[in-house]
Amino acid sequence: MSSRRVTATKIELIKIRRSMQVAKMVHKILDDKREVLLKKIDEMIEEANKAREDIWSPLGEIYSAVYNAYMTLGTTTLESISDSTPSVMETDVNVRRIVDVKIPTLTVKTREGSQHLSYGFIETNASVDKASKLIKNMLPSVCKAAEYENAIFSLAKELERTQKLINALEYIIIPQYQDAIYFIKATLEEREREEFVRIKKVKVVLDRKKLAEAEATTSA
Repeated sequence: MSSRRVTATKIELIKIRRSMQVAKMVHKILDDKREVLLKKIDEMIEEANKAREDIWSPLGEIYSAVYNAYMTLGTTTLESISDSTPSVMETDVNVRRIVDVKIPTLTVKTREGSQHLSYGFIETNASVDKASKLIKNMLPSVCKAAEYENAIFSLAKELERTQKLINALEYIIIPQYQDAIYFIKATLEEREREEFVRIKKVKVVLDRKKLAEAEATTSA
């Protein structure tokens, strides 16, 4: 809003003052939202760190078991077992809201009748069994860690958007309203001074006219 485009009237002054009040109220709401987002991000980072710590040790065991399986059975056999093994776990994706931000949540479910190993024992060994069991047990923790990581990313994007809006209000919108108010007030005050001077001049002229008329009457 440029002060040059503002109509310098009292009505316009009232409108702009109301708009600035709304802008300041929105700024307060966004500032509170920013604080909540920062707090939630800190909480999510802490939860994500815990979730990552819970999966490092099992992942090491899984990598070791898979490595031993490859070394003892060979790549072809292990990949054949993998391709022929049906899926026994599913992941449900739901959505929850944190500070009005949609956050996907993951829930791992085991299919009915999949409690036992879904492959034969003839061509496998203990390393395959160990890796399969560890992966099943650890998958919920991996999904939870991924959920926290995604939540941090989504909240950070919302924080960035909120900060941009706050900056726009602080450095562009509210200062423009302030400039417009200053311009209108200054213009109205200048008009009042001009009007005062004009009225004073008119009064002087009228007084002189009355005095002249009075003198004329006295002379007559």
